[in-house]
Amino acid sequence: MKIIYNDGHVGECPEELELDTLRHSAAHIMAQAVKRLYPDAHMGYGPATEKGFHYDIDMGDVKLTDEDLPAIEAEMQKIVKENLPFKVYPLPRDEAIQLMKDRGEIYKVEHIGDLPEDAVITFYQQGEYIDMCVGPHITYTKALKSFKLTGISGAYWKNDQKNKMLTRLNGVAFRNAEELKEYEIQAEEAKARDHRKIGKEMRLFMTDDLIGKGLPMFLPKGYAIWMELENYIKAKERMLGYQHVMTPCVGTVDLYRTSGHWDHYKENMFPAMEVEGESFVLRPMNCPHHMMIYANRLHSYRDLPIRIGEVAHDFRFEPSGTLKGIERGRHFCQNDAHLFVTPDQIKDEVASVVGLIRDVYHDFHITDYRCVLSLRDPEDKVKYHQDDEMWNKAENALREVLNQLGIHYTEEIGEAAFYGPKLDVNVKPAIGAEYTLSTCQLDFCLPAKFNLKYIDADGTEKTPVVLHRAILGSIDRFMAYLIEETKGAFPLWLAPVQVKVLPVSDKSMEYAAKIHHELMKQGIRSELDERNEKIGYKIRYARQEDKVPYMLILGEKEINEGTVSVRDRATDQTETMTLDALVAKLEKEIEERR
Repeated sequence: MKIIYNDGHVGECPEELELDTLRHSAAHIMAQAVKRLYPDAHMGYGPATEKGFHYDIDMGDVKLTDEDLPAIEAEMQKIVKENLPFKVYPLPRDEAIQLMKDRGEIYKVEHIGDLPEDAVITFYQQGEYIDMCVGPHITYTKALKSFKLTGISGAYWKNDQKNKMLTRLNGVAFRNAEELKEYEIQAEEAKARDHRKIGKEMRLFMTDDLIGKGLPMFLPKGYAIWMELENYIKAKERMLGYQHVMTPCVGTVDLYRTSGHWDHYKENMFPAMEVEGESFVLRPMNCPHHMMIYANRLHSYRDLPIRIGEVAHDFRFEPSGTLKGIERGRHFCQNDAHLFVTPDQIKDEVASVVGLIRDVYHDFHITDYRCVLSLRDPEDKVKYHQDDEMWNKAENALREVLNQLGIHYTEEIGEAAFYGPKLDVNVKPAIGAEYTLSTCQLDFCLPAKFNLKYIDADGTEKTPVVLHRAILGSIDRFMAYLIEETKGAFPLWLAPVQVKVLPVSDKSMEYAAKIHHELMKQGIRSELDERNEKIGYKIRYARQEDKVPYMLILGEKEINEGTVSVRDRATDQTETMTLDALVAKLEKEIEERR
């Protein structure tokens, strides 16, 4: 495939540039199609992405929906068939600005103003469409053979919430039809696994704009899973000496000024509320509250380590375009903890946290993950607390501990918390890009800011070190991960309904109700299907829609014998046994968390 560079020369495309060039060119062709259909549209940015391309566009009063995508895609196909050549030419700054003004491209004019004075400003043109771009691009539109528009979302101009929200048109492009077909198969699988779809079908959680975007509500079945996860991780933590607390969801602005969040994290927080002359905010994280719990009394070195844990409600102002069910919301609950340690205890406590992460991942059969040492970007003077000595000390300490523990990790600049470096454990979910579930952060900063102390063996005051750690991350995100991994077919111990009792007819309803109530007394989450439906329909519904691990089919034979016929979701086999035998079987499977 030949491409044209921004200096005008044409050459063979290096293999590593091929997809990026196709996708970048697809963004230009899509923009041209939009301008043909909506002449008053104003173009923002249109880059290639890892799996496709997008263009951020100011559509004015036009509200695009997914129903408009086929028409835009058809216009793109028309442009491809026209086989328009891509041409490139540079312009002096004044002429570049005038060209974009003449074409009504207000965002391009602003973009030029952001460029250095000595920047070379180049334009690519295909047909009547002209776009400011550094390229490279395909030489003719016909080289774009396989593409598809995938959806519409929102994006702030320059990714700044203070700017206007633009319409983001998303698409994918590939070398050939086979690659596109493979993508479509994967997209269908992703759609089938999407936790938002499954959550709605299984009645696990809901959202409503009247409550607010990004504020999910867990329904009874979803909350049953939630409570199991909360009880599970708290039991693990108690065995390791954690003490659990409960703290309020708000704090004063002064609290967050002290911690540094007000200076470094304010854009991600909800606005302050004024009450009786004081300013309060919804908390974005829990560390300031836990710092104050530590500061509540004097500590000796003999008290340390102190491990404070909480499943805590937090609130962050996420842009509406980034919200995704319970995977990313404006309200979520962190499986949070803060460990107050002496410098000599850092290694053992980090090792304990890593051991807990590994233990949990073993229980949930999580094997596809990688460890990242997230470091600050020294050039970023806004995001990070400015103390080079502290940062060097913290980063070297965490790196040394990870090396001593034999943990394989990669280092990523600019991913640290504003107060310290961290170990992030990133999982690769069944669908979509990887994200962080677990984290362990080393912090020399906040203990000093809150003037935390302990009395050391020599009688002097020392400042403790704090480890911030989350094992399940947020329970919301962890639950979203499990939904997509299992397609909603949870193991018995997590299933919102563990047993569905299915009477064959009205004649067995009384016996079925008795069995149902006995199971509930034994702590088994049972549900009785009282609908006037055929037994075959009830079985299919329980297995395919409710995804219940075990179904009890109760008819005249079971009544006469005092037994239950148990159908296993996993094997589709049916076994007859006594109720006592069933309860013992279920309790064993739940205890072993199979």
